[in-house]
Amino acid sequence: MKAVIFQKYGSPDVMKLREVQKPVPGDDEVLVKINATCVNAGDWHLLRGKPFPVRLFFGFTKPKFQILGADIAGTVEAVGASVREFGSGDEVFANVSECGFGGFAEYVAVPENTLVAKPAGMTFEEAAAVPQAAVTALQGLRDFGKIQAGQSVLINGASGGVGTFAVQIARSFGAEVTGVCSSRNVEMVRSIGADHVIDYTKEDFTKGELRYDLILDAAAFRSMFDYRRALNPGGIYVLVGGDRFFETILLGPLVSLLGKRKMVNMLHKPTREDLIVLKELVEAGKVKPVIDRQYTLSEVPEAVRYQEEGHTQGKVVITMN
Repeated sequence: MKAVIFQKYGSPDVMKLREVQKPVPGDDEVLVKINATCVNAGDWHLLRGKPFPVRLFFGFTKPKFQILGADIAGTVEAVGASVREFGSGDEVFANVSECGFGGFAEYVAVPENTLVAKPAGMTFEEAAAVPQAAVTALQGLRDFGKIQAGQSVLINGASGGVGTFAVQIARSFGAEVTGVCSSRNVEMVRSIGADHVIDYTKEDFTKGELRYDLILDAAAFRSMFDYRRALNPGGIYVLVGGDRFFETILLGPLVSLLGKRKMVNMLHKPTREDLIVLKELVEAGKVKPVIDRQYTLSEVPEAVRYQEEGHTQGKVVITMN
């Protein structure tokens, strides 16, 4: 099978399209023919081995996994002897980062309990855009942000992969949602359900008079002290990764002690249960992925390079067709 591999840390130039051995599913595994996959910010972090602490988990001098790609959508081709829920021809989607990645390839073998039936009515490309970004948004709002109906919620980075899902998921919880994005994305963010949209090139929400019960930060370009000023008493700031992740780990607990505002960061944890929640939201028409660009498997390095620039409008998808 064809796969995009990398054997050393570096720029997207170190990624190469190669013929590799097609995986054979174990007893509890499913072999999936991948129809579409997706690029996430985590891919270029792992590709470059930056920030450096990621190497403690993914290989100190060279990458532990040679095929990146966390999100997949495809068709079951074969199943192991113990698999009961899925059969040949079933359409599925998943986040496979907990079982070795492998999305930038034509096939992947993964445990049965990783997979969820693809949402009805979705294309493979749309389904591949959902798992990591949408589950991150869901967990950030629900588990870390403790979102409640009627709250005033601000999504910083509302036009990106996580942000576009966060706007829609926050609305599904009954919150009043403000999205922050650049000028070119204002209408798109409004079209996916934001009640208010702030163009950060024209207005600094951290210096305005409005305060928010919950801020989900998917952009991470500012100090947490700036965000703290924009929170209501009792409000929560949630950082989703980014360059200031370690600042929030170190200073967040201290800043939280200075007043009735909580500053936390998060790392998403792929769970089948949360992916089922997202499937239900998609099928109910409450959540829909925004797809910026589509690339082919041979164009994965170009797609990762574009993702790394940080200006995507929604998700960057890789299609095998």
